[in-house]
Amino acid sequence: MFLEEFNKWKQYQNLDSELKLELEKMNDFEKEEAFYKNLEFGTGGMRGIIGAGTNRMNIYTIRKANFGFAKYLLKHYQNAKEMGVVIAYDNRLKSVDFAKESATTLAHFGIKSYLFDSLRPTPLLSFAVRHLNACGGIVVTASHNPPKYNGYKIYDDSGCQLVPVLGDQVVENVNAIEDQFAIEVANFNDSLKSGLIKYIGTEIDDVYMDLVDTVQFQKESKKEVKIVFTPLHGTSYKLGLDILKRNGYDVTPVLEQMVNDPYFSTVKSPNPENKEAFSLAIKYGIRENADLLIATDPDADRLGVAVKHNNEYMFLTGNQTGAIMIDYILSNMKRNDVLLKNGMIYNTIVTSDFGKNIALKYGVNTMSTLTGFKFIGEQAKLIQDTEKQFLFGYEESYGYVVKDFVRDKDSIQAVLLISEIADECKKNGITLYDYLLKLYNEYGTYREDLVNIQLEGINGEKRIKEIMDFFRNTSISKINNNDVVVKEDYLQSKRFSKEVEVINLPKSNVIKFILSDGSWFVLRPSGTEPKLKIYIGVVGSAIDVADLTIKDIKDEVLKIIDNI
Repeated sequence: MFLEEFNKWKQYQNLDSELKLELEKMNDFEKEEAFYKNLEFGTGGMRGIIGAGTNRMNIYTIRKANFGFAKYLLKHYQNAKEMGVVIAYDNRLKSVDFAKESATTLAHFGIKSYLFDSLRPTPLLSFAVRHLNACGGIVVTASHNPPKYNGYKIYDDSGCQLVPVLGDQVVENVNAIEDQFAIEVANFNDSLKSGLIKYIGTEIDDVYMDLVDTVQFQKESKKEVKIVFTPLHGTSYKLGLDILKRNGYDVTPVLEQMVNDPYFSTVKSPNPENKEAFSLAIKYGIRENADLLIATDPDADRLGVAVKHNNEYMFLTGNQTGAIMIDYILSNMKRNDVLLKNGMIYNTIVTSDFGKNIALKYGVNTMSTLTGFKFIGEQAKLIQDTEKQFLFGYEESYGYVVKDFVRDKDSIQAVLLISEIADECKKNGITLYDYLLKLYNEYGTYREDLVNIQLEGINGEKRIKEIMDFFRNTSISKINNNDVVVKEDYLQSKRFSKEVEVINLPKSNVIKFILSDGSWFVLRPSGTEPKLKIYIGVVGSAIDVADLTIKDIKDEVLKIIDNI
């Protein structure tokens, strides 16, 4: 099957010259990896290695995706052509090319595109869709993946990524394409002249930045905290730095990483979840005696922080940062008498209960969605114009949104809020880490870990399926000498405890085990990278006790996997 597809590409006379050269150099293994399937939509849209093939990111797979999206828009929006689509892109290889291919494919259908004139953060795209009353949005990005990757995310008219019930309709349109080489595209320059493609820029930035300013509670206070900021070569290089400077913060940028380098040359991984991403920032922090180190990922939807505590930089996890933000937001709203009883916080099924229990103290409910911020954005849309109030959305993977003028993760909002919290801490003679310890004392020591098992290619997919099938179909009664009291299978939509209950969420390949001591672990194939993720969460009486419990659970689960 893959050889048939390979030969179709090789025999296509007008194939892009760069891709043609790549085909000629492929060995049999590379041919199979590139052509054994079509690139698929996952939790973060479509993401893959750049190159030739049906399972690769290239102009032809981009055209297919946009063909399917165009058909979807024309069906769902009567004025889709006039409303148009907003297109943004990051610093990765081919991002500009793929953004232009998106615009010219839409232009062939008569659909207008608002194309950003240079790279922009993903949250700005989400905002721009609603601001311009567009019917959809596109971001060309592979987020924090390695340099060989790129990707494609699509948004609805509310600035929210398409949820599965809508995304599946796009996929259906894509799968109906018989010849991807026959997809027609308009001429870019002609489309510019006719107005079917329109460049946008700082006029959108300015409105967005004014709204980001509103996440502050102490906007006018004199700032004392010292910050080091890095965009990790990505799209927040301007807006991330500007949002801090315009609000009076003493901020030093990591100059080597303010460069839009598609190879991310100064970091092992451009992922702020990884401590290695902060190597240069730590050097700057020591030199500048900085209190806070901030890093955003390449498309600027995730935020990682490290705080100076007892002369050492301590890294906060996504759950910890989210919990601190929740307590700060709700305590300030209560103090200002603006905290409403119908306020809502949203997280995901792999997020710890730390933030949820803090919210409960303030009388605020938390709802957990499937993994993927599109599900949080969907909930924000559903409660719009109701008595409920969106207060905060977050997930363990370092994504936060404070105010829902953005319906996706927004590191620019998060940068400003966490800086204010750190500043208020400094004025009170404590650090962000002290703030975390205070919350531990009040709510329990919530600790977590994430294990990533890298499994690439065809064999990797088979291995992931093998592992998931084992945990799905095998009865596991004990882990770490604790009974398994609940098993949740989100693919089967069933919760197994004393009775079998229905899980009222869309189907997803996720399995969660809850133990008798309140600890839990989750197995989930990544929707954006070739890896199996194992999430572990515990709550203990002290940090060392909780961390030991995590280690024991991790060791036992990995031992089970090794024996599969």
